[in-house]
Amino acid sequence: MAEKAKQAEVEATEATEVKTAEAPVVSEAQANPEKFLKDFNWHNYQEGIDEVEDSQLKEFEKLVAENFVDTLDDEVVEGEVIHISDRDAIIDINAKSEGVISLNEFRYNPNLKVGDKVEVLIDVREDATGQLVLSHRKARVIKAWDRVNAAHETGEIVNGFVKCRTKGGMIVDVFGIEAFLPGSQIDVKPIRDYDQYVNKTMEFKVVKINHEFKNVVVSHKALIEADIEEQKKEIIGQLEKGQVLEGIVKNITSYGVFIDLGGVDGLVHITDLSWSRINHPNEIVELDQKLNVVILDFDENKSRIQLGLKQLSKHPWDALGEEVKVGDKVKGKVVVIADYGAFIEVTDGVEGLIHVSEMSWSTHLRSAQDFVSVGDEVDAVILTLDREERKMSLGIKQLTPDPWTDITKKYPVGSKHSGIVRNFTNFGVFVELEEGIDGLIYISDLSWTKKIKHPSEFCNVGDTLDVVVLELDVEGRKLSLGHKQTTDNPWDKYETEFAVGTLHTAELTEIVDKGATIDFNEDIVAFVPSRHLEKEDGKKLKKGEEAEFKIIEFNKEFKRVVASHTAIFREEEAANVKAAASNAAAEAKPTLGDANDALQALKNKMEGK
Repeated sequence: MAEKAKQAEVEATEATEVKTAEAPVVSEAQANPEKFLKDFNWHNYQEGIDEVEDSQLKEFEKLVAENFVDTLDDEVVEGEVIHISDRDAIIDINAKSEGVISLNEFRYNPNLKVGDKVEVLIDVREDATGQLVLSHRKARVIKAWDRVNAAHETGEIVNGFVKCRTKGGMIVDVFGIEAFLPGSQIDVKPIRDYDQYVNKTMEFKVVKINHEFKNVVVSHKALIEADIEEQKKEIIGQLEKGQVLEGIVKNITSYGVFIDLGGVDGLVHITDLSWSRINHPNEIVELDQKLNVVILDFDENKSRIQLGLKQLSKHPWDALGEEVKVGDKVKGKVVVIADYGAFIEVTDGVEGLIHVSEMSWSTHLRSAQDFVSVGDEVDAVILTLDREERKMSLGIKQLTPDPWTDITKKYPVGSKHSGIVRNFTNFGVFVELEEGIDGLIYISDLSWTKKIKHPSEFCNVGDTLDVVVLELDVEGRKLSLGHKQTTDNPWDKYETEFAVGTLHTAELTEIVDKGATIDFNEDIVAFVPSRHLEKEDGKKLKKGEEAEFKIIEFNKEFKRVVASHTAIFREEEAANVKAAASNAAAEAKPTLGDANDALQALKNKMEGK
């Protein structure tokens, strides 16, 4: 700039000399001394500044304004990159010297090169070395909010530098402002490795600005979605049922797999992944895996697309050999267990059901979990086979002989055996003699003497009981057992010991409703009615009082015994009265007249005289 000013001064001097050579020039001081002295600039004269004409000064000021920047104002100016070193960028802003900016301020723009125009702010006019120090970061901050707001309003795509990870997302440098990139806005698919984006420059869209807290939220996903939406419209318009497409496994859930078909997502339900039963889709596919799928169905808007994988292969039932038939022995793995049975996979995708009734010859049914577990390898026999319906029923018990085939030889009526209590009912106990052979003991056949209201009062599940075969129904596969029959009936002996009229001495055990009870022994509990508790003196027996009792009723069938204390002395009184009457009759026989008098008295009494 100084050179341009000197050149202008030289040109002006040369022009003056030319004019002087042409003709003598009269100066203003010579022409009008008084006016010259009056207008003379004594300050410039004292400072040693040569007088310059106004036209030259204006020209000089014009050149300065056009070629130099005002380094005193905090304004953002545009500079040009003229050199790039390992650490700094040299920027020319048309000042008296070039400025220096650290390359760290250009991390967001790794493609910076010589000739690029950049915005800068003068940070230090001259450092210790006289160097002009500039700041690109400060310039960006000053302009950043204007640019961010404009980008938010217009939807402009901006470049940002991913600085680091943070909780829930990433920190991105956009125009020098630290913006937040949520993890959900990085990509359309779930991100498993956030670190792969650090120190990368990416395109973003400003989606939210909070002016109060100076927060900016950006999204990279929004750009992808915009592209995908265009692809999606094109793909959806071409979708047809039965069409086979290539896709990428986007997400795996417990109920199925989401497939990216190139902008359109479809779901392969877990039941459509494989002809075989699987517990989780990750047994078949893995994330980012490429595979072919077939379109099974979609809704009117084609926003929900149902896909299938197993449909691309032949159904295993169609591949089942014709040699497989009813009665064949097969081996399979237990894949599912229900209360009613277990499903066995005979071959991949071909399953048969073993009903719980076909797991054991026992008529006392149990749960399928009592016989098999998931993953067990079992042998079975094919009972039914329907290829059209793709159903097969199997049986395990058919691999062993039916225990009822020779039941009459093993368990004839009257034979004694031991069995295990398997179950209770209100009316009896089921006892298992062996696998497949169950018998029922009715509650009345448990004990000769005890009155049992429920079988649980007599025994527990798992107890071993001695039994006698009472009845055998081979066709109905029913066995009636008895436990009390394994011992003699004590009531046969008690029938004589406690016969009607026999006398027994005992304590009154308990006062009950309408009477009392007496425990003659552990089996015989007699009942004494209230009117039979009266003693000879008119008082009644009390609990714990010992007395003599007479048996007035004994029923072996219903195990009922009734006793009386009063009957003992009442019968004695009746006997005494009868004896006295007999003696009186013997001593004085009545005459005919006496008889007539008696009859007349009776007649008068009846007539009310």
